[in-house]
Amino acid sequence: MEIESTFHMYVQPVVHPQLTPFCTELTGIIQAMVDGQPSLQQVLERVDEWMAKEGLLDPNVKSIFVTCGDWDLKVMSFLCAFWMLGEVLYPGGCPACCWTQPSRLPGQCQYLGLPVADYFKQWINLKKAYSFAMGCWPKNGLLDMNKGLSLQHIGRPHSGIDDCKNIANIMKTLAYRGFIFKQTSKPF
Repeated sequence: MEIESTFHMYVQPVVHPQLTPFCTELTGIIQAMVDGQPSLQQVLERVDEWMAKEGLLDPNVKSIFVTCGDWDLKVMSFLCAFWMLGEVLYPGGCPACCWTQPSRLPGQCQYLGLPVADYFKQWINLKKAYSFAMGCWPKNGLLDMNKGLSLQHIGRPHSGIDDCKNIANIMKTLAYRGFIFKQTSKPF
C-alpha cells in the first residue's frame, strides 16, 4: 500500500502554446515549465515505456487507472488525463480555456491523430468508490474526501502530482477500512 513508482512529465502545448493566467493560477504551472517539453505523442510513448518497465502491461498483471471523477479520462480532453499518473498535461491550454478542443481523451487524440491505448479506456472513479464506502458524495472532490477520512491534504489542489498523492492516500485509507475497489467506468 505504498507508492512504488511515479511518472511525471509536462507536454509542450501545440494548439494553444501560451498558457493563460487562469491556468497558471489554478495549477501553478508556468510557461517555462512547458516550453521545450516533449510533444503529446512523445509523452504517450514514454507513458507506455514506463508502464512496461513497471510490469503494468503484462497480461497477467491486473492494473487500472484511478481518477478523481470521470472527468479525467472520459469527459475532459487529454490535457487532464494523466492526473492519476502525476501528470498535468496541457496540449490545448488548460481545463478552463480549451472548450473549443475535442472533449474526452479519445477526442483529443483523434484531433492530434494519435491512437488511444486500451489502458486509458477503463478506470476507477475515486469519487464513486468513496461514496460507496462512506455513504456520501464528495462535492469538493479530494478536499472533501480527505476531510471525511481525517487526512491532511498534500500539496496544492489541481497540481497533478499532488492530486495523485492525495488519491493514493485516500485509496490506502479506504482499503485499510476494508473497501474493495472495482472498475467504475463503462467502455466508450
